[in-house]
Amino acid sequence: MIKNKELTSTFVFFEPGDLIDGDLELRLVQTLQANESKNNVPQYKFHMFKTGTDNYMGFIGLRIVLNNRLEKYGGNMNYEVNEEFRGHSFASRSCKLLFPLAKKHGLSKLLITCDPDNIASKKTCASIGGKLIDTIYVEIEPGRFRDTCRYEIPI
Repeated sequence: MIKNKELTSTFVFFEPGDLIDGDLELRLVQTLQANESKNNVPQYKFHMFKTGTDNYMGFIGLRIVLNNRLEKYGGNMNYEVNEEFRGHSFASRSCKLLFPLAKKHGLSKLLITCDPDNIASKKTCASIGGKLIDTIYVEIEPGRFRDTCRYEIPI
């Protein structure tokens, strides 16, 4: 995991190439530079589509650097699959499609966090080789606390 790295507005993003797995296609919609005043790190944002269509199924993000907040809550990847498309492994397949891009940035493992009661996300983490590191009680925003599971995924 890359963390505590000096972040500048000149972070170099790579072209992700075609990200397709059968009926799943990821399309890059945005790259975001680090913004220390907003506590943001460099990240890619993708939308999930049915291959070759504009049928939007959800999103996935890849954060290249972890700051202190993301190391506890948020991690390197975040995703959401629209309800009508759940149950087809689109989240885990999307994660796997982004592993080569993460490797290009020098990452050898990723961190994904989820709520302890989010069974679907826990299954996604397990299906991509994630190992539960711990469950911690963390402040997710000022005055708002919750438990969060942290998974480490070798890539």
